[in-house]
Amino acid sequence: MRRLFAISATAVTAVIFAIVLFVGWQGAQTFKDVSFTDFFFSTEWNPSSDNPSFGAFPFLYSTVLLTLLSVVLAVPLALSGAIFMAKIAPRWMREILRPAADLFVGIPSVVYGLIGLTVLVPFLGKLFGSQGYGILPAAIILAVMILPTILSISEDALRSLPGRLEEASLALGATRWQTIWRVLLPATMPGIMTGVILGMGRAIGETMAVFMVIGNSPKIPGSLLDSTTVLTTAIVKDMGNTFYGTPWNNALYLMALVLLLLSLGLILLIRVVAKRREQA
Repeated sequence: MRRLFAISATAVTAVIFAIVLFVGWQGAQTFKDVSFTDFFFSTEWNPSSDNPSFGAFPFLYSTVLLTLLSVVLAVPLALSGAIFMAKIAPRWMREILRPAADLFVGIPSVVYGLIGLTVLVPFLGKLFGSQGYGILPAAIILAVMILPTILSISEDALRSLPGRLEEASLALGATRWQTIWRVLLPATMPGIMTGVILGMGRAIGETMAVFMVIGNSPKIPGSLLDSTTVLTTAIVKDMGNTFYGTPWNNALYLMALVLLLLSLGLILLIRVVAKRREQA
């Protein structure tokens, strides 16, 4: 069994490294036709013209903006729900709410996108007098999608705290809210940050739900309700129109490499946070 586990771990590691190397090698071929500066800092994306341009800056900008906005929308709700379920709700209510929250994880992303396309986009378009597509509807949908992840990890972190912390705070005359805000939340901050980082990882990699509501225009958005494109949707939208080995195809592989590096960076950040939590 030891050898079987070692072989399995080696095989998984080899597959992951092979994917990274393949995507990285293919993406690096982009720089034979496009300079580093043009790809990462140019705002012109027109790969099908006679004089093609491969500026991916709008996709990078929109990806970062969408991820941050979805986290900003999700964290207050997720943290409030985690506090309620861990420290306020009675046991019978917690046994109902926790599975209900976990059910959101099992809903396919295309269902979220369909709801956003048929309900959220028309509502925002009517409310603001626009088409309704853009960063805002995508961020709202992503916030709902990552909310269960942040909520469950934050609740587990709160429930894992030693009871003596809360008892000592209450014994000193602190109210329940003061205990939660000034004692419990600071103590669980590494766990909460882990949940937030995992949520960011899912938000960065989400494709179908975002593809259906963001508008898919290759430009920097002028507002939160201006059609734009992120890295994942740009890859999905354009990959079927390219041939393997062409500059356009290589540029899409380079975008995939950027997504891989972002995900790797978030995983490393989680490990750093977890290490600090163990040391604390």
